[in-house]
Amino acid sequence: MTSIAERADALTRQRRPFVHATVVRAQAPSSARPGDDAVILDDGSIEGFVGGHCAEGSVRAAALESLRGGRTLLLRVLPEDGAAFPETPGAQVVVNPCHSGGALEIFLRPVLPPPVLRLSGDTPIAAAVATLAAFLDFEVVRDGGYAGATAAVVAGMGTAEPEAIRGALDAGVGYVALIASHTRGTALLDEMQLSDDDRRRVHTPAGLPLGARTAPEIALSVMGAIVRAVRTEGLTAATAAPPTYPQPQTDPVCGMTVIPGPDTPHADGRWFCGPGCREAYLRQAD
Repeated sequence: MTSIAERADALTRQRRPFVHATVVRAQAPSSARPGDDAVILDDGSIEGFVGGHCAEGSVRAAALESLRGGRTLLLRVLPEDGAAFPETPGAQVVVNPCHSGGALEIFLRPVLPPPVLRLSGDTPIAAAVATLAAFLDFEVVRDGGYAGATAAVVAGMGTAEPEAIRGALDAGVGYVALIASHTRGTALLDEMQLSDDDRRRVHTPAGLPLGARTAPEIALSVMGAIVRAVRTEGLTAATAAPPTYPQPQTDPVCGMTVIPGPDTPHADGRWFCGPGCREAYLRQAD
């Protein structure tokens, strides 16, 4: 049987985003124990164990929130009776009306695929960009196509530049950095007769205006501009569709907010926090 650690490694290799959830504190009679863990995928499915159905519903909702924001989260799942449980400043607290007893504290860590930087050119500047990009947790790709790249850096210094630019643009890369002077870069783009949309995606001279002169300084300015585009301008991978997450639903029996997943109890188009509420609903409907 595949362990959660093995499953997490496989998801990472597949570049699929997920959240690793680990129980760090549990109060009897909770069925979960410290050290229990699970992965929550971007479709809301849960693999592993971090508690019963009610706990899973809260974990699913918090995990998808963690994925959207890309931030770690400490989740406290408390029973409705408010049983004593040590406080943890900064934790997110949810109270489950259908919780069977005990309390849980679960640490949620989002694992997102690193952005891909497609690099072309065999020059000192290209080498410096590759080193700095790897340090910034980009996946640096030098060969093959451009599909899936977040940004492309063309650092051939006059070698195979039009082909590299055209390949990146045709693949839908949203940010293409051309290492060239203003005069040479403008002349090259004029020769390529790019559309207005394509030309807006090519940045030359590349990088932030740092007055950079050496190869490492130029790499710093280029990667600074790319990081800014990712963090503040919403730059995403080429052809990547915006992630879609399950929409919250309300359990018609207990009123709990439910994030539907592949194994979430449901009937008549309604979603339930657990089998108990589903059975109660079906009895009322009879």
